[in-house]
Amino acid sequence: MIRFIIRCLIAAFALFLTVYSFGTGHWGWGIVMIFVTAIIGMTFFRDERMILALNQMRVGNHEKAAMHMNKITHPQFLPAKQHAYVVYLQAVLGTQENGFVKTEQMLRKALTLGLRTKQDQGVAKMHLAGICAQTGRKAEATTLLSEAKKLDTDGVLKDQIKQMQGQLVQVASKNQMRMAQMTRGRQKTPRSR
Repeated sequence: MIRFIIRCLIAAFALFLTVYSFGTGHWGWGIVMIFVTAIIGMTFFRDERMILALNQMRVGNHEKAAMHMNKITHPQFLPAKQHAYVVYLQAVLGTQENGFVKTEQMLRKALTLGLRTKQDQGVAKMHLAGICAQTGRKAEATTLLSEAKKLDTDGVLKDQIKQMQGQLVQVASKNQMRMAQMTRGRQKTPRSR
């Protein structure tokens, strides 16, 4: 919240300098200050830490991306689309720490808040399909993969979707997983003599 107040004060000061420059006849400085004010104004609509995290994700440096994402303390104050991306990136980066249930909830929340591009929606649905496959919900995983395939218009996720579809053939259903767990508990131990 303090960052937001400081940002508001800087934006107000830059706007004041812009108007003052034009008012005193310094047109060159006024035009420069218009660009400075516009850049400061853009920070209200795009969080710089999220931009840095997305850039680190593209490069493949997940540790730095997670570091930038952890610095965003109150994503609920961001616009809805940015909030969706914060939740989405936290889910993708923290899959190992959060576990399947929390990651699935975060991905579904990001989808309901509204991810901007079809590519990101496809990646989120593909991650959800992987979670569903590992928890034994094969039918839901299949529908999510088909939705991800429809959203992948550029064909970027084509190989990963094919690989996941191949893995879905080998995935056991929920009932088969329960039966395997039950039979493991009933194994006979050899008698000691």
